[in-house]
Amino acid sequence: MVLDRHGLDGMSMRQVAAELGVTVSALYAHVSSKDDLLELMYTRLFDDFEMPEADPERWQEQLLEFARAGRQRLLSHRDMARISMAHVPFTAELLPHVEGLLAIFRTAGLPDRIAAEAGDLISTYIDGFVLEEGMWQDRAAQQGGDGSSLARPDWREMADDMQNYFASLPEADFPHLRALSGLMVTDSSDERFDIGLQIILRGLASYLPDREDRATSDG
Repeated sequence: MVLDRHGLDGMSMRQVAAELGVTVSALYAHVSSKDDLLELMYTRLFDDFEMPEADPERWQEQLLEFARAGRQRLLSHRDMARISMAHVPFTAELLPHVEGLLAIFRTAGLPDRIAAEAGDLISTYIDGFVLEEGMWQDRAAQQGGDGSSLARPDWREMADDMQNYFASLPEADFPHLRALSGLMVTDSSDERFDIGLQIILRGLASYLPDREDRATSDG
């Protein structure tokens, strides 16, 4: 795939046409611009994905599954997170997914103001996380790897250096950095991604009406 080989900045309509075995003019008969093509590529990622029926008893689990699947979709092709961040999902093909996500929030009982913002918050988290992963893939490729693995070849060494550095800071000036030095840098991107999701989901759960009622009664 041209995007995987050359990246978003290096991909041209001429390269795509050559990949398909057609002329550039023939390609433009189907798409009006590179942005139009990128939007179609992004939409194509959702071909086999269906939103679940909203279940108020499983809303956090459903959002975890949604976010993990979204991350895997973006990781399937180079620079797809950048493409995602540049395109709002308001096409006829993607609106049902947006509707399904909002249904999970509202069925769970989240206030409408929070439900209206939560989808964008989670999508931005996914995009940003995968964007960082893609930057490390590109760095690996520049250092002689093929860039196909999510593993960061020099990450363990860097993590050790960072942990040792934090642990060596003066305790009087940096007590919290020292205390958390062994936890702030981890090997697993999957683990980091899930912890970030848990932070978001627990924050959303705090807006559920029963939580607010308990907080009011306790006060």
